[in-house]
Amino acid sequence: MPNVLAAYDALVAAGELRPDAAQAGGARRLDALATTLEHPPQTGLFARLTGRRAEAPRGVYLWGDVGRGKSMLMDLFFEHLDIPMKRRVHFSEFMIEVHGRIAVERRKEVGDPILPVAAALAEEARLLAFDEMMVTNSPDAMILSRLFTAMIGAGVTIVATSNRAPSDLYRNGLNREHFLPFIALIEQRLDVLSLRGPVDYRRDRLGSQDTWLVPNGAEATANLSAVFFRLTDHEVTEPIPSEDLPVQGRTLRVPKTLKGVAVFSFKKLCGEAKGAADYLAIARRYHTVILVGIPKLGPDNRNEAARFVQLIDALYEHKVKLLAAADAQPDQLYPIGDGRFEFERTVSRLEEMRSDEYLCAGHGTDAAVPVAT
Repeated sequence: MPNVLAAYDALVAAGELRPDAAQAGGARRLDALATTLEHPPQTGLFARLTGRRAEAPRGVYLWGDVGRGKSMLMDLFFEHLDIPMKRRVHFSEFMIEVHGRIAVERRKEVGDPILPVAAALAEEARLLAFDEMMVTNSPDAMILSRLFTAMIGAGVTIVATSNRAPSDLYRNGLNREHFLPFIALIEQRLDVLSLRGPVDYRRDRLGSQDTWLVPNGAEATANLSAVFFRLTDHEVTEPIPSEDLPVQGRTLRVPKTLKGVAVFSFKKLCGEAKGAADYLAIARRYHTVILVGIPKLGPDNRNEAARFVQLIDALYEHKVKLLAAADAQPDQLYPIGDGRFEFERTVSRLEEMRSDEYLCAGHGTDAAVPVAT
């Protein structure tokens, strides 16, 4: 039998989580869903003869402010769910994959390309678990209702986390009226649970941690390493996984990442030929970025400085938490020379990104960003 609820109760008993009625309710619902998925009801004779999959169990949509335990509950559910055909994926990564599959189907010119994509996904997984569902562009919004209707109809159960209630997804987005059926689908086919407990665990784990450490060096690196392990609950002795992030048909190597926290060096992120698309992909994918090795900037490394400005703009607009090691405080990072005046906005943003108000904000933008199709 699944033990999602038992695992949650053990964390509370051990003092790793504080008692939270909303979290406990989410754990109970996910535990019940795991039981249903592991022991589905017997299908009727017609379904067995035709090979049709049983109707998908009702899914779950967990939403709430950052740090309220959504991903933690998803982790417990996915870890303790004992079925072979399950998949957990970040929502933005999944949608990039879906658009790639649709492009392949379109080349076949055999009708609506979304239906065969949905059918193929249903053959691969009985459960799709999405972390950080956030819809920010028109191409995604236009296909989601048909895609998810077809997947659920084919027997796929959906579990998702989000910082937003379903009705707030793709708010102010281009042609949002075409997206409204997807909101209705979520509300009809998933149990919508709000996690609005008083504790921001992610902010709580940062404590009084200074997010901008000076200077670069072994002490700052050790400090940020400790923060990484606190934020991710990763064992110090275990290797940290890497990830290849898709960006416009190519991949961006993320050297260390876990549970929405990514670690980069300034040299790799701003010292090489990267652009706004790379930084936007990072900002959408990760709620926290740890950046080490930031040097003093000026006219002699103006290209690196320009990329750094683009990076900070993307992180700031998506409310990404930034923890950094640098050779100077933000107001002394670009001290003299051409470009100093233009850098002032970045200094202002870096200072704001250290504030409690910013650190308590949820990951993501408040308004959807229209993208041309």
